[in-house]
Amino acid sequence: MLEMRPDCEKCGADLPAHSHGAFICSFECSFCADCTDAMDEICPNCGGELTDRPVRAKKLLEQYPASTIRKHQA
Repeated sequence: MLEMRPDCEKCGADLPAHSHGAFICSFECSFCADCTDAMDEICPNCGGELTDRPVRAKKLLEQYPASTIRKHQA
């Protein structure tokens, strides 16, 4: 199961697990659409491809909650 990180690691934008617009690499690094575009869809941490993160249905978030640990370094 994906960790579903709550924020963009580059800019800190919120990335709710039930919404579109988040991108991940194979290590689950997470970025918003604007930062992903600016990085040409390449993860700055591992060099892997950033792809659309799937959406977790709201009805499943209670049973399978998303992560609350923010990765953005202010």
